[in-house]
Amino acid sequence: MTTNQVLIGVGLIMVLAVGSQILARRLRIPALIVLLPVGFAAGALIDDVNPEQLLGPAFSPLVSLAVAVILYDAGLGLDLARLKGHTRRVVVRLIWIGVLITWLLGTLLAVPLLGMSRQAAVMIGAILVVSGPTVVGPLLGFVRPKDRLQRILTWEGSLIDPVGGILGALVFHFVVATTDHHFGSAAAGFLASLGIGAAGGVVGAALLWALFRVLRLGEVLGTTAQLAAVIGVAALCDVLRDDTGLIAAVVMGLAVANLPGFDVPARRPFFETLVSLIIGLLFISISATVTPQSLRHVGLPALGLAAILVLAVRPLVAAASTLGTDLTHGERGFIGWMAPRGIVAAATASTFSAGLVAKGIGGASKILPATFVVIVATVTLYGLTAAPVARRLGVVRPSRSRPLLVGGDPWVVHLGVALRSARLEVLMWAGEKEQRERITQAGIELAPGELLAAATGGGAELEGITAVYFLTAEDDFNVLAATILRGSVEGTVHRLNAPPESHGVVAPFIGGEILFGADMTWPTFSRRYEQGAAVLAQPAGDALPPGYRQLFLVRRDGRLDPVTEGNTPLARPGDTVVLLAPGGRHTARPSE
Repeated sequence: MTTNQVLIGVGLIMVLAVGSQILARRLRIPALIVLLPVGFAAGALIDDVNPEQLLGPAFSPLVSLAVAVILYDAGLGLDLARLKGHTRRVVVRLIWIGVLITWLLGTLLAVPLLGMSRQAAVMIGAILVVSGPTVVGPLLGFVRPKDRLQRILTWEGSLIDPVGGILGALVFHFVVATTDHHFGSAAAGFLASLGIGAAGGVVGAALLWALFRVLRLGEVLGTTAQLAAVIGVAALCDVLRDDTGLIAAVVMGLAVANLPGFDVPARRPFFETLVSLIIGLLFISISATVTPQSLRHVGLPALGLAAILVLAVRPLVAAASTLGTDLTHGERGFIGWMAPRGIVAAATASTFSAGLVAKGIGGASKILPATFVVIVATVTLYGLTAAPVARRLGVVRPSRSRPLLVGGDPWVVHLGVALRSARLEVLMWAGEKEQRERITQAGIELAPGELLAAATGGGAELEGITAVYFLTAEDDFNVLAATILRGSVEGTVHRLNAPPESHGVVAPFIGGEILFGADMTWPTFSRRYEQGAAVLAQPAGDALPPGYRQLFLVRRDGRLDPVTEGNTPLARPGDTVVLLAPGGRHTARPSE
């Protein structure tokens, strides 16, 4: 290819990848629904976007390294200490029972439906066990299922990526090792692959520990050091034995997330941005390699495989995994209707199928197009039906706002009681023991101690939270936490304004969504509360007390609208006004 063709091809792939993701966001659908057909169409119509022509033999190794970065990021998000209680029981079952059943039945179905050898069928069965958070997350955000259900499915999607990546790599090496028809050499090759991947992960984790603990790298160098270590270790492992780098990447991510002593200075948003870009580029590139000719004899059989996976295999997995639990029939039914395939399935299919084709394994050339069809079918089906199915099963979370109030001073707790009296599900968090006891005594749900730390430190989403309000006396904490948390909640993040005389390091100089107005600072609230003021909730049509200050409007449909520095929402019939009333504690109490 000429230089101009390479430039046009690379530029088109980048534009199509990001443009598809933007379009999907605007349409509020999973990006895969747009990325796959766009990449397929581009590959069929424009020769310049075919990555095998653009990159030649470098395409497959680059895909493997890109998947290693994705799996490392997935491992970073798996703080196993947060998987507790009943949720842990269901998720663990979904992983081990689900993987075994899906792998076994997928293998048995692939032989007659796709007409491939048993070796190729074992490989595609392992590939199709993966769903992944990049697909499940957007679907759950659109459907808004109940909190427990969302936690279970989110954890399953997060765990299944690295588990599926490891399984795929191990199965690939076992299948390759069995091509010589000697069980002894096959077992030795399998164990060698496992050992090299695990050893690479241990070496990589030790390297990161040394970089973080000994050299004390800052945020920028710490982030680039992680990326370099993951790619370097994965590349070295792949040199020693094909595709063992995926195992090493997962082990590194899990080690950093779970072992004590890792002081990781880098923030997750960089990796989230990088992974988002990699996913877009991979889907456009991989789907561009799927030709219409390759689908001619695979399309209908693969659709049949997808139908059985959706209608029989996943419901069976859900039934077996939730047996003996206290999940409702609706929750069990929805778990049985949520297993879309995603980027790891596509990337591993692209990586492993090329290796199996090179080994002359029968039917290996069908692995990628069949996986492509299954991904398109499952993502489209679940994307179009998940919301109505959730409504039919009665597992959709109520549309009323669920705010998180951060702070535990008396007036903040009083505000939480007033919002709860307006029939909102209020959640509160505070760092000091005395404040947490005050929240509990008021009968308000107390957020887990690790909730805010996980969100601010690891980039985790605050599941089910529609808005966050920072109301502590620490102005710098309010500003920094609000800045970090933006994008981690479904709605907005607001904070109290810092007083003009604030001695904070950053609070006086950083903007953002100011709650209640510039003059309503923490000292102002505290002083007025000490003087007898109270936070009240009353119908919008009632007479307002003299000297009141409006704080929130709770709309008739349960939506919470805050008063901000630039906006005071207007009340309508049926709304509830939450206000600060002078002397209100001596004359009224908010209704429970």
